[in-house]
Amino acid sequence: MSWLNVLRGATCALLLSAAAACAEQAPMPGPSGESVGPNAPTEVLTIDTANGEVRFNVEIADDENERNHGLMYRDPLPDDRGMLFHFQEPEMASFWMRNTPSSLDIIFIGVDGRILNIAERTTPYSEAPVPAVGLTRGVLEIRGGRARELGIAAGDRVNHRIFPS
Repeated sequence: MSWLNVLRGATCALLLSAAAACAEQAPMPGPSGESVGPNAPTEVLTIDTANGEVRFNVEIADDENERNHGLMYRDPLPDDRGMLFHFQEPEMASFWMRNTPSSLDIIFIGVDGRILNIAERTTPYSEAPVPAVGLTRGVLEIRGGRARELGIAAGDRVNHRIFPS
């Protein structure tokens, strides 16, 4: 075996090792905005239910990139966490679960701060549309099953700065 063959073999081995190391360190796609992510600042949101007030610490997704990314690629939410999608102009919102590994309850909130409808325990990774039944100002995503556990229902009042008092 000539030194040229040894050099070629060593070069190939080095390139394969470097490619493997890069693949191991490749970051997961992350949030597009600064106000969302597992370490993002949160704001308090409360919901007045028949059982009393419930409280969540929510990340705010208030621009197009943040809303499009949502909770994709994220670990399951703790019980007291959520993400609030703020629509500056009311719209007929429709969501999906693309690249979202855990089930969520998707709570559609009208312009008056009242819950319009709740899509409970959505299917992870599904691309099926999950629509609101009316114009929304906000959408709250929480851990799947949490809305039922806390008695959150359509008609309940959501209290947060984006909704009128």
